[in-house]
Amino acid sequence: MTSIRRRTALALPLAALADPALAQGSTAPANWPTRPIRIVVPFGTGGGTDITTRVLAPKLSEILGQTVVIENRPGAGGTLGADVVAKAAPNGETFLLATVSNMALAIGLYARLPYDPLKDFVSIAPTVFIPIGMAISSKLGVRTAQEFIALLRANPGKYSYGSAGAGTSGHIASSAFLSRIGATAEHIPYRNPGQTYLALQQGEIAFTSDIPSILAPFHQADTARLIFVATDERSPQVPEVPTAREVGLGDYKAYSWYGIYAPAGTPRPIVERMAQAIEQALSDPTIGQRFDGMGTPAMRGWTPQRFEDFLKSEIDLWLPLVRASGARAD
Repeated sequence: MTSIRRRTALALPLAALADPALAQGSTAPANWPTRPIRIVVPFGTGGGTDITTRVLAPKLSEILGQTVVIENRPGAGGTLGADVVAKAAPNGETFLLATVSNMALAIGLYARLPYDPLKDFVSIAPTVFIPIGMAISSKLGVRTAQEFIALLRANPGKYSYGSAGAGTSGHIASSAFLSRIGATAEHIPYRNPGQTYLALQQGEIAFTSDIPSILAPFHQADTARLIFVATDERSPQVPEVPTAREVGLGDYKAYSWYGIYAPAGTPRPIVERMAQAIEQALSDPTIGQRFDGMGTPAMRGWTPQRFEDFLKSEIDLWLPLVRASGARAD
């Protein structure tokens, strides 16, 4: 299978030319926002999406002068919560914290996706870039990637792996890994990321793919073991963990990203004001340091138009990979 490739020029948080409308300081209607703002997180508590949004929410509240409420709506790989926002009134009161999973991968995973990522949403801004690593349960009795690969190949279909839901980046990353090594394992989707981590530590699943910094505490406690990171360079949070290339997986890479969207039809001045607020929040040194410490660098300097173009390119990249994997979520 074609490897999952990271296009650094688009995915990394590099500065872009300012949108003329933003540069001219265009503003949202004078009375916006007059009510609390809801950000729907379409995954359970405790995972990267939830943590990222809770880091940003207080600063956004301060910048916008309104309470920012986080609403977790997990289910169906993040598509249930996304559909809630797709059908919400485009009045600047409801936003979505989306990922590559429910905005790109889902197109190839669901026969009847209830929304169109390009038509039913307006892009606001990305938030953070998400590297992905693989961790195995310490109860397996193996400790290296090479040993684990040999174990999977010798026991077709015997082991299982978990994710935060069918169609998530963790699901596809693990599926692509299995395809790369020529092995099979059962996928077990969980509604809450915390359930996945507990299952991993208890040995109920053999492995999972997720953010290296979130898996690091289990690695350090030796209740699970990170065996590689699927990025070009080793993670600063776990520098002892090799890259996928270093363990013999060639150019296999996996990543995700998080970003803010609004229902289609949301007035452009609101879109621009929210994008400005997100950029201002990401530029706060304390928040930047927090995200760097989590190993999920802020994607600063983006405009709504650049983010929309990025989504289109991500769909073009991921859709054939998902279809080639044979993974389905319905």
